[in-house]
Amino acid sequence: MSYKRINRPRAKTGNWNEDMLIEEEAMREYFEKKEKGELLVQRVDFLKENILRPVDLSVSNDGQLHFGDTVMLVNIGGEKRQFSSLSINADINSVTKTPSPGIKTPCGVSAGGEIKPCIRTAFIITSVDGSPEGSTLCFDQFFALRTTGGFARGLYLTSDLQGFQKYAKKSGFQEVYLDDSTSFLSWWKIVHFDPQERLEYEGQPVPANEKVLIIHCKTNQALAFLGDQLLWTADGKEYEVTTHTFLDSHKAEQDANHWIMCTSDPAGDGLVLLRGVQPATKDQQFT
Repeated sequence: MSYKRINRPRAKTGNWNEDMLIEEEAMREYFEKKEKGELLVQRVDFLKENILRPVDLSVSNDGQLHFGDTVMLVNIGGEKRQFSSLSINADINSVTKTPSPGIKTPCGVSAGGEIKPCIRTAFIITSVDGSPEGSTLCFDQFFALRTTGGFARGLYLTSDLQGFQKYAKKSGFQEVYLDDSTSFLSWWKIVHFDPQERLEYEGQPVPANEKVLIIHCKTNQALAFLGDQLLWTADGKEYEVTTHTFLDSHKAEQDANHWIMCTSDPAGDGLVLLRGVQPATKDQQFT
């Protein structure tokens, strides 16, 4: 028996009315989210527009670091490792629009290869001992590192001893994150990178754009870049940052703990760091 069409091609069958209502409701939700800026693509664009906004770093005319300076923290790495800058690791779920647009706390940090002064990579050297703004930062003097105001909310770089539920997700070392409260957990100090000259430099002004160690005051562990611990962030492939001191066979800290606090060139030629050091090429791999 041959098949014979009973309904016309345009006849509506099944739960056509219910399907139409569901489609109309989906379209209504879409336009409501679009009007409020809540679509995924809108949230991503909003995050990038705010967190990648350029920031002017401080200019050090005397070659030293001062309280109130806006700097970038850059790990140069070794011969086969490119530059990496300490960065705010925020995604679309880390952003709030009430009462004003900004980053939620606590917020993670990471190290990326984008050496560009912006809200994501700029930190302010902040006094915790009453030193006036503009005064010179010295070796072994306590200070805090704070993000810029506005969208970055002026959060403090913080760390603490690792516990059962509080640790760096990849390495298991001490977690480094941003918090809105200042306490002993957010206090740091700078020491000379060479252990043999550390005592001699104690109490002396810290030079800008020079290799140093950044030590967490409570745990006495050094800020570290982990080139073997990969993170996927809103900005792409980056690496984990923790507080852990890596020592070589001579009891000296390794390059994972070496940081440069970068300032702008007084001549207006960008970062002082980039004038004297060339980054690794794209063909060179991280170690």
